[in-house]
Amino acid sequence: MAIHLTQKAAQHVRNALAKKGGVGLRLGIKTVGCSGLTYTFDYANETGPDDETFESHDVKVVVNRKDLPFMDGATLDFERQGLNETFKVNNPKAIATCGCGESFTVESAA
Repeated sequence: MAIHLTQKAAQHVRNALAKKGGVGLRLGIKTVGCSGLTYTFDYANETGPDDETFESHDVKVVVNRKDLPFMDGATLDFERQGLNETFKVNNPKAIATCGCGESFTVESAA
């Protein structure tokens, strides 16, 4: 199991952690939207016993083990378009996304 960051995403997280502190990026999911699931992004101040930690380009990504089956193998990228900045997730587990791109569906979770 793994979660990957592109170099652009890793640099963005490193810059943010230098200002805010923390051990890495916390990536998760929650139930919402028309397709069922959406990604959550936060700064991880610590890791817990239910967390799995991955390292990519010298940045730690912390994921709760219950969320991992929904996004195992995903790659997180960071994009800037004009004044907008956003993380983009390339998730091989996602079989459908809603029209607005805010939520996704997976076939089944392990």
